[in-house]
Amino acid sequence: MASRMEQKKKKRKKGSFLKKTLLVLVILFIAVVGYAAIQYYQGLQQAKPSAEMESDYEFNPPEEEIEGKYNVLLLGVDARGEEDSRTDTIMIAQYDTNTEETKLVSLMRDSYVEIPGYSKNKINAAFFHGGPELLRKTIKHNFGIDIHYYALVDFKGFEHVVDTVAPDGIEMDVEKRMSQNIGVTLEPGVQNLNGKELLGYARFRHDAEGDFGRVKRQQKVITAVKDEFTSLYGISKLPKVMGTIQPYIDTNMKMLTAIGLAKDVMLNKSEIETMKIPIDNTWNDPTYQGVGQVLEMDMEANKQALQDFLGIDPNSSNMTTQSDDEEPES
Repeated sequence: MASRMEQKKKKRKKGSFLKKTLLVLVILFIAVVGYAAIQYYQGLQQAKPSAEMESDYEFNPPEEEIEGKYNVLLLGVDARGEEDSRTDTIMIAQYDTNTEETKLVSLMRDSYVEIPGYSKNKINAAFFHGGPELLRKTIKHNFGIDIHYYALVDFKGFEHVVDTVAPDGIEMDVEKRMSQNIGVTLEPGVQNLNGKELLGYARFRHDAEGDFGRVKRQQKVITAVKDEFTSLYGISKLPKVMGTIQPYIDTNMKMLTAIGLAKDVMLNKSEIETMKIPIDNTWNDPTYQGVGQVLEMDMEANKQALQDFLGIDPNSSNMTTQSDDEEPES
């Protein structure tokens, strides 16, 4: 009899323990979700989006996707109320869900390319004439790379992200004095830069390196911001960051896809692999009337290098041979 009573007591204790554990888990879940919602809302409240981000751009990606790989066209604009905002930054970001590798390609804005429906021009002219869709077609036409998503980001949003995730700034080694056309004055040396200063550092181009130096600094800054997210403090700020930057982004991504992709990339401790187009020793810089000085490249060499870097097989079923600007055969 005593043995049966002890067994019943043990069962009751076990059942009580499971109930308490479940209750604690439910409370923790509610607390985490509640915290994330509050942080996200606070981020939204801080944002002051520009009219540029309220535009609905046309974007018609191919129906087929490359399995496991996200190719995202990242465009940085300075939206300050002008009729036509400048596109200072053109990048292709790729995240491979199978290998968890992140790659970042910077396309020099003065790259001289064929723009479907227009004459040859600098690649950033494609955005001027037809927004993200014409830029997508231009990349596909010249380099054979399919893009399925775009994210147009106002630089002001970048400033707020940095100030949110790193209130004390992000450490950066400034190589030289910088001030011309960046809105701040930076002195050389290792120092913590706030959002406005870090953006100025990334955009500086008035030295011997020109756009090449700027691209190198942009990639350096993106890596530094990503590294900040890998800390426990950075992870806790992710919901607020998403709320902060959302009004400064125009994208064709669904919100859950964007949040999931941002989480995977930002919290992945592996380093970002970087590349720039044109690659070294494949370009010259002639000047053409009506266009100005350009970066004229060996297109085949750069096309092959870009496809190799992104792991794209031009003969796969995902890569069609017909250009977007061509009419399909009947």
